[in-house]
Amino acid sequence: MPAPARPTASAHRTPPAASTARPRGARLAGVATMFGSGLSNQTGAAIGSLAFPVLGPVGVVAVRQYVAALVLTSVARPRLRTFTRRQWWPVLLLALVFGTMNLSLYTAIDRIGLGLAVTLEFLGPLGIALAASRRRVDACCAVVAAAGVVTLMRPRPSADLLGMGLGLLAAVCWASYILLNRTVGRRIPGARGSAAAACLSALMFLPVGLVIVVERPPSAGAVAYAVVAGVLSSAVPYLADLFTLRRVPAPAFGLFMSVNPVLAGLVGWIVLDQGLGWPEWGSIAAIVAANALSILTSRPDSGRVRGRRPRQDGPPSS
Repeated sequence: MPAPARPTASAHRTPPAASTARPRGARLAGVATMFGSGLSNQTGAAIGSLAFPVLGPVGVVAVRQYVAALVLTSVARPRLRTFTRRQWWPVLLLALVFGTMNLSLYTAIDRIGLGLAVTLEFLGPLGIALAASRRRVDACCAVVAAAGVVTLMRPRPSADLLGMGLGLLAAVCWASYILLNRTVGRRIPGARGSAAAACLSALMFLPVGLVIVVERPPSAGAVAYAVVAGVLSSAVPYLADLFTLRRVPAPAFGLFMSVNPVLAGLVGWIVLDQGLGWPEWGSIAAIVAANALSILTSRPDSGRVRGRRPRQDGPPSS
């Protein structure tokens, strides 16, 4: 769900040291960490939605932004006074996109459920991956993914078009986040630029938190749900990705990230009792298959990471 400014898999960035020659034990640990990261991210989104009746999606996102800012600031320790004007403008845009991405995703989750919202959001990084290629197989993957989207958004009496539109807005924001994160990464060393963007995004949501506390003081349980969502969907995936990208090959990382819509569907079913029909599961399978096929048929020496949050989720999608 996906996502602060985590090291985005979908950004096609070369991981620090993801060599295929890693010992088998290290790679198995990396795979286990990837699974735990994805499960944590989607479970956090599900738990956050339990606070919607009290805080609303906006309030939950506000708390998540605060948690993301605290985590990233403690890890990266950005020195804001040293930033130049050329460095500040992409950081400001990244902060705006970051907040909009999470707000649109969580509002979509409130309206159409976790599985469908995350699947639609995943179209952002998938679109970036396919648009960067000129291969015929990727054109076929784009057609498959488009077919999945058409099936998801097919007109029917119960369709929530606004919720689906918000899911697509989250996808656009995630794609923008990837591109902006590249620019920030080139202009500001390490994760300091992402941390600064997370702090600014948290400041943007500070008035929201104040209004909620003053007008309708939330219960301790609702705040706890929102904080847990921030930890599971921001802090845990960010730290997990830092560990994983040093232990598994880039294609494996990107391939596993495409499983997030499936995890979201399962978590939504188990935790929130949001069941999906066969058409919805078929659509999720088509979109995941498009990403998997594109990665599996790519050149092994491309050195690109394709595919999740993150976040905040990146660190941490959606």
